[in-house]
Amino acid sequence: MDFGLVLQTDPPASQVVGLMRRAERNGFRYGWTFDSAVLWQEPFVIYSQILANTTKLHVGPMVTNPGTRTWEVTASTFATLNDMYGNRTVCGIGRGDSAMRVAGRRPNTLARLGEAIDVIRDLAEGREATVDGNAIQIPWIKNGRLPVWMAAYGPKALALAGQKADGFILQLADPFLTEWMVKAVRQAAADAGRDPDALTICVAAPAYVGDDLAHARDQCRWFGGMVGNHVADLVSKYGEHSGMVPEELTAYIKDRHGYDYSHHGRAGNPDTAFVPDEIVDRFCLLGPAEAHIAKLRHLKDLGVDQFAVYNMHDNREGTIDAYGSEIIPALG
Repeated sequence: MDFGLVLQTDPPASQVVGLMRRAERNGFRYGWTFDSAVLWQEPFVIYSQILANTTKLHVGPMVTNPGTRTWEVTASTFATLNDMYGNRTVCGIGRGDSAMRVAGRRPNTLARLGEAIDVIRDLAEGREATVDGNAIQIPWIKNGRLPVWMAAYGPKALALAGQKADGFILQLADPFLTEWMVKAVRQAAADAGRDPDALTICVAAPAYVGDDLAHARDQCRWFGGMVGNHVADLVSKYGEHSGMVPEELTAYIKDRHGYDYSHHGRAGNPDTAFVPDEIVDRFCLLGPAEAHIAKLRHLKDLGVDQFAVYNMHDNREGTIDAYGSEIIPALG
């Protein structure tokens, strides 16, 4: 099992770079960041510094979207980083939640996302692609490589990930839901004539190593609110009891009342009081190292290839170091 570290690009950028260097020293192979231009600093600028200050770490957004940058700009940016640092990027992509809504736009449609996945990958790897009706190709790219991993929750999005993406990003660590969604993605891949085992499965969730479980829950409760945004979209689209989405995912948002993106992804988010302890425990990894190892072994048995640690709490360095000294060696 591989491990990744997920950070917000809060200033100073040097701190983000420093935490990524610490992660690489502790055995992490991937460095991810949020991508929301209004809320945080521009990640692609910071990726250049992360890559320059590490030797093997792969970097990318968790996640970008097809709407805030034109597709040829996204492809060229990834390709430039790859040309400079040796194909060490991954394009995590989704419909766009905070990046689009903070700017007053709706998340992208799945049709647009599916088209963008093909175009960005083709352009970044040096092939011709059609953008807005025009065939274009980036002439300077040689031996470019850009895996595109798609974030998804709902049935149509899971199907699209299986049909188009090189990897699937699931932003929660509940074993029941992981098993359900991984099966859906792999079945969609098989139905599309692809090798379902060739997809990389990445589970991303907050992890807090420590013995004070109540404190760890409070530090990570924000995550249930973030996931709740996507669940609310699914309920709006499919209905609360449609059978299209598991009740284990939809039931907890009944007491959700609005969401202020100025607190997005932050410990102490006041808009996440509706998230019960049970959901925090199910979606996150909390407690001593032994509890993390046990849950990660379960996820690995379900086919998870990478666990990406959301690291937005008051024990960032301690959790990174605990993963490096105890958890990664047990799962590596």
